Amino acid sequence: MINTRRDVFQAIADPNRRAILALLSQHRLTLNGVAENFRISRPAVSRHIKILKECGLVVVIPQGRERFVEARFDRLGEVTDWIEKYRQVWEARFNRLDDLLERMRDER
Repeated sequence: MINTRRDVFQAIADPNRRAILALLSQHRLTLNGVAENFRISRPAVSRHIKILKECGLVVVIPQGRERFVEARFDRLGEVTDWIEKYRQVWEARFNRLDDLLERMRDER
C-alpha cells in the first residue's frame, strides 16, 4: 500500500535513497545486503527502505528467513512526466534563441 503523504519526489530527494535504488537496479538484495553497501547504520538503511516502500519504489519480499528488497521503477514515470513538461518549455526557448542568433548572423 502506498502512503499518500509521501511521493516519488520525496524518495529521490535523498542521495542515500537514490544510491539504494541504483544498487537495486542491478539485482534484488537482502536488507543486510543493501546495508553492507553503505556507511550509514543498518537502522538508517531500514528507514530509507521504508520510505522507498511507502512511495512504491521498492517491495520487500519475505523468502524463508530472509527479506529481499526489489526495485519497482514504474513509479518513476511521475518524475519523467514532470521533467518532460519543463524539457519542452526549455526546448522551445532554445529554438527561439537559435532563430534569433541565426537572424542576427544573417543581418551582419
